[in-house]
Amino acid sequence: MSNGKNGRGIEPEPGKKVDIRDYDPGDTPGMSKDEAIEEIARLRIRLNELQDLLYADERFAVLFVLQAIDTAGKDSTINSVFQEVGPIGCQVVSFKVPTPEELAHDYLWRYRKATPEKGHIKIFNRSHYESVLVERVKDIVPKSVWEKRYDDINEWEDYLVRNGTVVMKFFLLISKDEQRERLQERVDNPRKQWKFRMGDLEDRKLWDKYVEAYNDAITRCNTKEAPWHVIPANKKWYRDVLVARALIEKLESLDLRYPPADPSIIGLKVE
Repeated sequence: MSNGKNGRGIEPEPGKKVDIRDYDPGDTPGMSKDEAIEEIARLRIRLNELQDLLYADERFAVLFVLQAIDTAGKDSTINSVFQEVGPIGCQVVSFKVPTPEELAHDYLWRYRKATPEKGHIKIFNRSHYESVLVERVKDIVPKSVWEKRYDDINEWEDYLVRNGTVVMKFFLLISKDEQRERLQERVDNPRKQWKFRMGDLEDRKLWDKYVEAYNDAITRCNTKEAPWHVIPANKKWYRDVLVARALIEKLESLDLRYPPADPSIIGLKVE
């Protein structure tokens, strides 16, 4: 599908150049907020059913990668989409500034050790893509270093897929105007002021550099085995529906099933 739109967001065709500026972050084709609220309630329940199946089946793991420019709503997406999913087989990992121990290893080490075991969904709130995004944009590492990382990432994700891990990657797309409004809300709302930091304004000045970095990351690491989904995210209710739909469709395609019962319990009467 070439830069295609569907009920699961925008799925750029592997091998094709991506420019996220070509997509409308405010897009909500044919859907109202009331319809989205009604649908997401059903999707949450279905996702919980499928996660239960995944946990019992134990043939697959799911790595759910979530990336976005600041304020696009990574936390709120996780809270909404996975609202009905129990914590036993579904965990979130949020990657912050690397610790001294993490810096003492190769850059993928902290991500490798956080990958999900069979039967589990692991949500990466930010991910290994920070190594070709923030580290590139802020000149933390030189181009000679980050340029080679796209191949590293593709090889690692391919390895995960070949070993039973489903890799799904989501980029939440918002407009620069929407980001300004959300930052202003953090400044004005006493209940959200704790989220605001002055560094957010410095990052905002780097908007164009982040766009170019995301264009390259999505273009160069968008494979058939581990595809990117670009999610219009100005409208939170539409964003949540698209993410949930994509995840559910993928899980349903795995033909998950409960393991057969122990023959000795058939007809057993519990006293």
